[in-house]
Amino acid sequence: MNGLVLAPVLVPLVAAALGLVAWRHPDLQRYVAVGGSAVLLVAGVALLVNVERDGIQTLQLGDWPAPFGITMVADLFSAILIVLTGVLATATVLYSTATIDTGRERHAYYPLTMVLLAGVAGTFLTGDLFNLYVWFEVLLIASFVLLALGGERAQLEGALKYVALNLVASAVLLVTIGVVYGMTGTVNLADLSGRMAAVEPIGLVDAVAAMLLVAFGIKAALVPLFFWLPASYHTPPVAVSAIFSGLLTKVGIYALVRVFTLLFADEALDFQPLLLTVAALTMVIGVIGAVAQHEMRRLLSFHIISQIGYLVMGLALFTVNAMAGLIYFLVHVALAKSTLFLVAGAVRQLTGSFELSKTGGLWVLKPGLALLFGIAAMSLAGIPPFSGFLAKLALIEAGLELDQLLIVLIALGVSLMTLYSMLKIWNAAFWKPLPTDLEPFADGAAAVTPERVAGTRLALMVVVPIVFLVGCSLVLAVAAGPAFDLVERAAVQLMEPAAYVEAVLGGTP
Repeated sequence: MNGLVLAPVLVPLVAAALGLVAWRHPDLQRYVAVGGSAVLLVAGVALLVNVERDGIQTLQLGDWPAPFGITMVADLFSAILIVLTGVLATATVLYSTATIDTGRERHAYYPLTMVLLAGVAGTFLTGDLFNLYVWFEVLLIASFVLLALGGERAQLEGALKYVALNLVASAVLLVTIGVVYGMTGTVNLADLSGRMAAVEPIGLVDAVAAMLLVAFGIKAALVPLFFWLPASYHTPPVAVSAIFSGLLTKVGIYALVRVFTLLFADEALDFQPLLLTVAALTMVIGVIGAVAQHEMRRLLSFHIISQIGYLVMGLALFTVNAMAGLIYFLVHVALAKSTLFLVAGAVRQLTGSFELSKTGGLWVLKPGLALLFGIAAMSLAGIPPFSGFLAKLALIEAGLELDQLLIVLIALGVSLMTLYSMLKIWNAAFWKPLPTDLEPFADGAAAVTPERVAGTRLALMVVVPIVFLVGCSLVLAVAAGPAFDLVERAAVQLMEPAAYVEAVLGGTP
């Protein structure tokens, strides 16, 4: 059954290869991508069930024993994130089949998406630092091309900023890996878990931790390393923005959680003031940026930054309850953010614009879409009884347990500002009447009028992914008891890494 550990990487790679074979057949590429995403989701669920039942699963590629070979590892945390990857992949690829133009399809949009998913899955499952870098580069290359695909000026500008700053992060990460190998003679994460504690002087370990914080902090868009995200995430097609918002910054958070729990558990308290400060600034600056926007995608892009602050708050608190809240929050926010981007795309199809001033009336004209937006928006803002409320409550309770009142108050204040920004979208796009002086659609067929909006039917593959993601978010809230039981066990594995080390090394010192 250990072959399941490799399946989430192999499935999208095979789908990418098949998509390239079908280069001249866009319809076949779509079928392959949808099938690959669905199989990825099934493989993720099977892996999670296997890990939950039988414990942490490992695979030593080439039958080389750890720490000398390439190790793939699936614990509860990584298995949960693989399932999340499958869910978001299925939704966004389905959405893509109805929204991506044939020009992008002919330039390997679907194979690139599959390569991106393979990079994400590889990052979640790799057992050593060097291959973490390798999988980061795989997803970076695929994401850069997806950002630039189409060749529009705004896209190219955003893509250049994106790749430039992420290459800096990659360079810092590669240098740090070299330093770690020079200090310890290994890059295997389980092996490093024991060896880093013996490194002298202690200041050198702190320096390595700081370098990894910078490298992964850029990829996670932490303040002050976040500038690339709002400059780029609003430029590609909505389906690309949705999967980026759900997964790419979360990969950076995953890496921070993994290295701090395995490599720097003893240093975590030393970094707590810095991490709490970064968390607070990320929350506040992100939400202020969101409130100031008048274009839906840019507003939602700034909210990605803001919500990352809550995840860093969970890492900074560094308790089992905080880690459980972090994992639950990560799943919740990935679902909510991707949903909101897909809704933004639907609004654009109906009204011809992402600008809030050029939208309106959708509560009356498209009440179903308004309801789906309302559920996702209220969940993001942390309104009960949705999953966002439960996620923020878990983090706030963890903060109160440690008497960290300041970060708790900041988290509550940012939640109120998040609600304000969601109401801003609601009032502009759904509640106020549709403006009467709008320009015609790009096709010039007719002006944007209430009659045209009401008569426009969204494609099934636009509506189904949104309903699917909203349904997953509601299940996360309704099944909060079993969900929190699962994430608490995942948090225990993270905070007590002896089982992870034993599973990888098999008792090898």
